[in-house]
Amino acid sequence: MEPAIFSERADQIHRVGEQPFRMACNRESLAGAVSQRACVFCGSRVVLYPIADALHLVHGPIGCAAYTWDIRGALSSGPELHRLSFSTDLQETDVIFGGEKKLYRALVELIDRHHPEAAFVYSTCIVGIIGDDLEGICKKVSREKGLPVIPVQSEGFKGNKRAGYHAACQAIFRLVGTGSTEGISPHSLNILGDFNLAGEIWIIRDYFKRMGLEVVANITGDGRVGDLQRAHGAALNVVQCSGATMDLAKMMQQKYGIPFIRVSYFGVEDMAESLYNVARFFKEPGIMTRTREVVREELISLYPQLQKYRKALSGKKAAIYVGGAFKAFSLVKAFRLLGMQVVLVGSQTGTEEDYRELEEITDDGTIIVDDSNPLELTSFLKEKKVDIFVGGVKERPIAYKLGVGFCDHNHERKEPLEGFIGMLYFAREVYNTVMSPVWRFLPRRSASH
Repeated sequence: MEPAIFSERADQIHRVGEQPFRMACNRESLAGAVSQRACVFCGSRVVLYPIADALHLVHGPIGCAAYTWDIRGALSSGPELHRLSFSTDLQETDVIFGGEKKLYRALVELIDRHHPEAAFVYSTCIVGIIGDDLEGICKKVSREKGLPVIPVQSEGFKGNKRAGYHAACQAIFRLVGTGSTEGISPHSLNILGDFNLAGEIWIIRDYFKRMGLEVVANITGDGRVGDLQRAHGAALNVVQCSGATMDLAKMMQQKYGIPFIRVSYFGVEDMAESLYNVARFFKEPGIMTRTREVVREELISLYPQLQKYRKALSGKKAAIYVGGAFKAFSLVKAFRLLGMQVVLVGSQTGTEEDYRELEEITDDGTIIVDDSNPLELTSFLKEKKVDIFVGGVKERPIAYKLGVGFCDHNHERKEPLEGFIGMLYFAREVYNTVMSPVWRFLPRRSASH
């Protein structure tokens, strides 16, 4: 069966070992191709929404506010204002006469009612078209109420999800540097690009604590406005989701001289290497000694439990399609640890550098794809006869319609997949899905169908 690839997208697909590496990426989605990638507004919400003690107000039609905490379950250890979704609910008359008065009234009422530490106001497509002065209204309310009110320039039509990440980083950067850094340890760091899905950031914070390091700010999972304001006092920025928060790390490096390193908390190999890289940065023998002890303690209990899953899963095939390519690197290694072969890997927002690295760590015949669509993904899954598909909420129906197992590695999961314990949860979920007896009663659709 010939893959269902639009000719305009042919250069965004690469087959390892079958052609020289050359991939187009980070360009606008093809009109009509039903890209899995979301808009600017969505990207900004992904990054900012987990800040738990801030008010998040969507200035736009009510439909845009449907993207809420319930879709992306970022947990909080304290306040949960981020779980409420607010909108100015723009109507036709607002589009004609402007929505600034409505925005002002909504901000004042919500701040008086909920007493947030800060407020983020998200611009949507229609606001960009009618030209409401978001910046002016936010400044006015900020003066009157005495708290940061920050516009997020996230009009959906002006780019893709990656542009939304940048808009969110610019909004956060307006908070950074406005708080006191007194009392922050020289052995300190900020955690960037972790959204605390299923409480994952608490696992990572525990590792750093056992290493003897202070975490100044979570950016943004379980985030607090006060921590963000003093984040410029940390010695190091540790960036996991580079697509989402690398812009912020670079801004902080340029203005405050804070270096950053890229890490991944998924899988045994990357988790351990991330902790060691952080320990190496501080050049303190005691920190490295404690890091080795953390890794040793975790692996002693983990490896024996992984063996039974590896025995059952060896030789099975996996496909990966995730938001950021950096996560895909770790997933490829995690599947390899389980004895499985990755035959398809792709992302919504990867760069040429990301895809080149994916080519280096995958086997010949593996399909690498950028900004794919359901038609393509369906075609590839059939062609490769995969046993499990790893993706997010938008990919789940594709797998189940084909009779293929699915693992949610994005928004909806309830178990943490980061850290050493996360690898065990991941292995168990993959095992339960791939080996489920349900597939005996739901024949997998073949490439000929």
